[in-house]
Amino acid sequence: MKRRIRLYRIIWLKYDLSAGLTVFLVALPLCLGIALASGAPLYAGLLSGIIGGLVTAHISDSQLAVSGPAAGLTTVVAASIISLGDYKIFLLAVIVAGLFQILLGVLKLGVIAYYFPSSVIKGMLAAIGIILISKQIPIALGYDQPDFWANGFLKLFSSEHFFGNIENFNTHITKETILLTVFSLFILAAMQHPLAKKFKIIPAPLVVVGAGIFVNALFIKFTSEMLLKPTQLVNIPDNMLASITFPDLSKIFSTVEIWKDGIVIGLLATVETLLCIEAIDKLDVHNRITPVNRELVAQGIGNTTCGLLGAIPMTAVVVRGSANIDAGAKTKLAAVTHGFFLLLTVLFIPFILNQIPYASLSAILIITGYNLAKPKLFRHMFSLGLKQFLPFVVTILAILLTDLLMGVGIGLLISTYYIVRNNYQAEYKITKTIENGTETFFIKLNSNVTFLNKVNLRKALDEIPEDSRLTIDGSGCNFIDYDILEIISEYGSKAKERNIELNLKGIQKVNITAIH
Repeated sequence: MKRRIRLYRIIWLKYDLSAGLTVFLVALPLCLGIALASGAPLYAGLLSGIIGGLVTAHISDSQLAVSGPAAGLTTVVAASIISLGDYKIFLLAVIVAGLFQILLGVLKLGVIAYYFPSSVIKGMLAAIGIILISKQIPIALGYDQPDFWANGFLKLFSSEHFFGNIENFNTHITKETILLTVFSLFILAAMQHPLAKKFKIIPAPLVVVGAGIFVNALFIKFTSEMLLKPTQLVNIPDNMLASITFPDLSKIFSTVEIWKDGIVIGLLATVETLLCIEAIDKLDVHNRITPVNRELVAQGIGNTTCGLLGAIPMTAVVVRGSANIDAGAKTKLAAVTHGFFLLLTVLFIPFILNQIPYASLSAILIITGYNLAKPKLFRHMFSLGLKQFLPFVVTILAILLTDLLMGVGIGLLISTYYIVRNNYQAEYKITKTIENGTETFFIKLNSNVTFLNKVNLRKALDEIPEDSRLTIDGSGCNFIDYDILEIISEYGSKAKERNIELNLKGIQKVNITAIH
């Protein structure tokens, strides 16, 4: 036991401490931004991140996933806050969502995560990478408005965001922010060089953040023309804990809308968490698999805690998880560490973090997004053929045009189409030989023959010529649908009329007259 504790301590000091600090720096602006986009108090996003690290990560058995407020929930959260009319009442819906997730986990319904095809998961990752890059580019150029934290790729090009600001674009772009962004990207690229990796002691994102603070300090000391605006720096509100709103538990049964919104939030948070857990497991070089039912219980406890303490709901988040992996995390202590740093920030040192330029953080997120949507990934998926590439691309486009859940659903439909088509074509094989001058046909049914094969099988039987011999072999099948047995049984009388000698192996005829 002591040896195991010592090993964990070594791993934490060598890998997870720095990774947790890096994820904390990535999560900090996301927590604030998502709270803004959700129409919730700023502290609610930070509290969600803290609970995700200190509560959910501790209970979860995922070694690399990091939980916190998710952009995919901003729309439903904002709508629920408005419809319920009181943030205290909305927090009751968050509690219901958490309890619903716990119930799903206890009933062991987390297995639905295993039914998502690899092409759809990879498409989801790539789409998140593209969205992440697109949302960070305005900030990297110096744009200091919160609108770009809103969910949805196409919103970037709406009149209120793009065309409404194009005439004032020069006022939004600042050369000092662009300089910081380029400098940060240069550091990140340089530290990816094989030679730099050999001597890497501090993770690249930490170097970038430190360099950003240093360069900003130089701007302040030596020039008055290249000063960053306060809105271009991280801004942690003072006395955050004093303004926390708690739920009004006495009104939990006051309206059915609380329970309706809670179940909707719980369902969306569950699906997004399961998708993200599946994606993070695919990124794990050690191939560790997360127990999904325990993850749902952990998320449910986390969201129940969020509701009780005034935070917005959380999910496992791919952006945080992938940043965690990129920073070299080995165990879930990195996620716990990130939550601990968020708590320390809120309690003690907001003034230090307020010196970090958003440009430095946006550069980190741009590289994280690029790693999720590398051109190499598109080339690889294309090389696998249309059956893999089309669901991959459709998932990306659908997520960009709609949202995460809708996009994944459309990607699943495309994947299902190929599954059905393959099943439709491949569940039997016909061979033809000549024996003693008689045409002999052999139909071998494969492992599972379903109603999807009805049309082709009926057509194949109708094409068997008169005065021939036909053998249908189902001895190797695990399952033969009743519809197929009915077709074969009906064909018996047709075979006699056409003088076809019919032999059946491993196939039991059904009574077709009883159903008419």
